Amino acid sequence: MKWTKNQFKTIQKPDAFQHFKPGLVDHIHRFHKTIPEYSPTPLYQLKALSAKLGIGKIYVKDESKRFGLNAFKALGATYTIAKHFAKQLSIDLSSTNFLNLIERVKSLPTTTFATTTDGNHGKGVAWAASLFHQPARIFMPKGSASARLEAIRNLGAQAEMTDLNYDDTVKMVAKLAKENGWVLVQDTAWEGYEEIPIHIMQGYLTIIGEIKEQLSKESFNQISHVILQAGVGSFPAAIAAAIYQISNDPPSFIIVEPEQANCFYQSAFHSSGLPQRVYGNLTTMMAGLACGKPNPFAWAILKSTSDFFFSCADKVSEKGMRVLGNPLKEDPRIIAGESGAVPLGLLYELLSYNRWESIRSQLKLDLSSNILVINTEGDTDPVNYRNIVWGHEE
Repeated sequence: MKWTKNQFKTIQKPDAFQHFKPGLVDHIHRFHKTIPEYSPTPLYQLKALSAKLGIGKIYVKDESKRFGLNAFKALGATYTIAKHFAKQLSIDLSSTNFLNLIERVKSLPTTTFATTTDGNHGKGVAWAASLFHQPARIFMPKGSASARLEAIRNLGAQAEMTDLNYDDTVKMVAKLAKENGWVLVQDTAWEGYEEIPIHIMQGYLTIIGEIKEQLSKESFNQISHVILQAGVGSFPAAIAAAIYQISNDPPSFIIVEPEQANCFYQSAFHSSGLPQRVYGNLTTMMAGLACGKPNPFAWAILKSTSDFFFSCADKVSEKGMRVLGNPLKEDPRIIAGESGAVPLGLLYELLSYNRWESIRSQLKLDLSSNILVINTEGDTDPVNYRNIVWGHEE
């Protein structure tokens, strides 16, 4: 496991913060509440695990319960598609709700929404498109789990596997979308493609809206550390930007990635301060985090707010999956997939072994620490989940 302290952290807010103003949390949360399938996901406190590890509190926001999709991604997709149609209809999304919007959308021509995904994002886009009665085209990089492909097809989308890695598939689908007149719903940005990725990131703010309702104001402001997993970085950047701006005393943000797809770790380690791309097959079982190129908006936020960046092997995530799935005493059982479990796996690793004593001290992880992690997915690859928690069979 590798780690680096963030040499670029600053008290100055980057321009990207303008897209995550505090009032947006409540506005976007209100919109999601009007979707008939909406219900808040649980926020658990792991009291027995906190006692075992010698820290104050561990909170786990369990996004495996989101919309029955086993992952959080539909939050970004539903808000983005809603913003797309609201713009076409020249209406303010803050002054309407889902049911009124969907009625107005019936007057518009059909729109095909397309994306590249390792699984969860594509599933979210497919579900959101079907919610608005629109078609979806989903493309997955080589090595993606067949179970994730079938889950997307089961939502009515046209989905297929490519023979390219994630970043190259993104390029291919962007070209196809332009040629075919599809609306590209991709959760990373590049020059000339910025508005939709920002809307996707904004959609994730409902998670923070719910946490604000689930904790007292005092408990929310007592969160001392937030450990966030990064792929292209859209998710951790949105969460960090929201908490940073609404917390009285912003917590320490810790970013964790797979060692074979650690573009944010490399960006933080590099002296230039510019986002760094990681090349190759990006091999990791943490499929949702197997991204080699950072979202530049995400990097602008994370390099200004995060304290540490970690790069870890798959075994750290495996440990998180087992610990969450086999709780102590009265702690709840949480089914966490590979990408969802790695923050808790990192926390367990840091607090369980003497070799990390120095970094524990730098992170100030002790009995006064209150940690928030977000389980971004459940067992989206059921076969691999079973292999990990039961042990690989011969």
